[in-house]
Amino acid sequence: MSIEILLVEDNPGDARLTKEALGEGSGAIHLHVVNDGIEAMAFLRKEGVHSNVPSPDFILLDLNMPRMDGLEVLALIKSDERLKTIPTIILTTSSFEGDVRKTYQLQANCFLNKPLQLDDFEAIVKGIKDFWIDKVRLPKQNQTE
Repeated sequence: MSIEILLVEDNPGDARLTKEALGEGSGAIHLHVVNDGIEAMAFLRKEGVHSNVPSPDFILLDLNMPRMDGLEVLALIKSDERLKTIPTIILTTSSFEGDVRKTYQLQANCFLNKPLQLDDFEAIVKGIKDFWIDKVRLPKQNQTE
């Protein structure tokens, strides 16, 4: 069984580190990376160049991005009947309490701060993998009951 993950991240270094820490490329995990909120919504709605992409099993969402920030993306995801069941994990450098509160009001599944140290960043992503891939039962996407 393969897991499809959408990473919404504008920092190429963080995207690369996330890919490495998840062990993407091993066959079981497919990480799709988009650089901003507008591209994320096009991916999720399967618009344009994203018309044939798989639906993600969960989303890793940064908050601070150009064009459309993570809060706007989260609000759109959770207000869309076709998307709202996709678990959405906030992974951000923001430690602003208002962001934490707002993401949970918008029904984020969890809020994680990106550590500044490389080893700590790798550990948190491996923790995401351990919990969200190895332990949690995720809802199947694009299926009727």
